[in-house]
Amino acid sequence: MITVNVKGPEADLTISNQYPVSFIAGPCVIEDYDFAMKTALELKNIFEQAGIPFIYKSSFDKANRSSMNSFRGVGIDDGLKILETVRREINIPVLTDIHTSDQAIPVAEVVDMIQTPAFLCRQTDFIQSAAKAGKPLNIKKGQFLAPWDMQYVAEKAAETGNQNITLCERGTSFGYGNLVVDMRSLAIMAKTGYPVIFDATHSVQLPGGKGSSSGGQREYVETLAKAAVAAGVAGVFIEVHPDPDCAPCDGPNMLPIDVLPAFLRKIKDLDQISKEIKTVD
Repeated sequence: MITVNVKGPEADLTISNQYPVSFIAGPCVIEDYDFAMKTALELKNIFEQAGIPFIYKSSFDKANRSSMNSFRGVGIDDGLKILETVRREINIPVLTDIHTSDQAIPVAEVVDMIQTPAFLCRQTDFIQSAAKAGKPLNIKKGQFLAPWDMQYVAEKAAETGNQNITLCERGTSFGYGNLVVDMRSLAIMAKTGYPVIFDATHSVQLPGGKGSSSGGQREYVETLAKAAVAAGVAGVFIEVHPDPDCAPCDGPNMLPIDVLPAFLRKIKDLDQISKEIKTVD
């Protein structure tokens, strides 16, 4: 069983299918400096109180947008400066996603973990560029990809010598403008030996569900997250926002930050039961 080590500014974080659950959490996109600092500090306090390790996630650019008019973020230059400040001043590990091979090195100089978008999981040069940057890599499974095919994606990344890889389930395309999660995919991907992350918020997304933007069904986030944790995942990815209904992107599938403490208590209790059962078996 592979363990992934994320070296944070204060303490290292270990992600494994056999370890207590970890979280990747934060707002979909960096809106501005003050917003990022405020949400990062609030999330740090919430996760410390819950006793759950987490990595702060936010995107400097959202390249996969439904419309040209959709908000994309602050850009790589300002975004990396903000993430660097969050990491240094809030003392938490940070993650962001890249969209082109040439972004891998400059992003790796700032963040503790790199994420690759689901739509790009089949792009060999891109995946290997991300892995070669040397940081732990969270690879999202494409909405179009069968879970057993993720072993080949992982092999492409690992061929570079970087074994710090997690595989992330985020739902599968099902008809028009909808996603479905097959919980068997979590066990199938775990057979690769790599830690499996479940993306609880993008899994309830309705791609293009609002015409020029995506919709979502955040009321099902907790249901799917609990099912994934019961299945024994290494971690949960979740996007949160102080006011999701006013968020510039992905609001319909993000959770309000104020519901997070109660949500985490349920997840932690369920994870302890799940991992104890696995140990007994």
